[in-house]
Amino acid sequence: MTPDEEFERFFTSNFDRLVRSVTVITSDSGVATDAVQEAFIKAYARWSQVKKYDDPVLWVRRVAINKSRDTRRSFLRRRAREDRFEDATVAKAPVVWESGVELDIDAVLKELSPRQRSVAALFYLEDLSMSEIAASLDISVGAVKFHLNKARTSLRRLLETSSEEAR
Repeated sequence: MTPDEEFERFFTSNFDRLVRSVTVITSDSGVATDAVQEAFIKAYARWSQVKKYDDPVLWVRRVAINKSRDTRRSFLRRRAREDRFEDATVAKAPVVWESGVELDIDAVLKELSPRQRSVAALFYLEDLSMSEIAASLDISVGAVKFHLNKARTSLRRLLETSSEEAR
């Protein structure tokens, strides 16, 4: 198998799931897609080196998350300069929770801190272990556990509040 074929297989088997998790982290599918694409471009340019890593996907994920953060910071600086604070959200159908309560998942996830949202996305969407999440976000395993616990507590509170309001 040629290096190009090897990279193409790596790309096609990982692109969609990385876009999905980075989308949840950033709350913006466009930024997520761009960040993951740029991460794969960098991986391709260094493929002979990246493929030797214990987990090349980890490297791509970390680059994509960092790129999405940079993009977000740049957006916020530009937005502040332009003095516009309109929220451009995409309307999505609410999810019906077990109790019959309709829930806007995007709105609920936006209630979490960025770190909590990142940890929850990687844990629940990508089914990563605590150590894989720690490596992806460049934080300790203890910090992952802390933020995941805080995210679960916040989500539980939000879901209970939504259930009570529906009654």
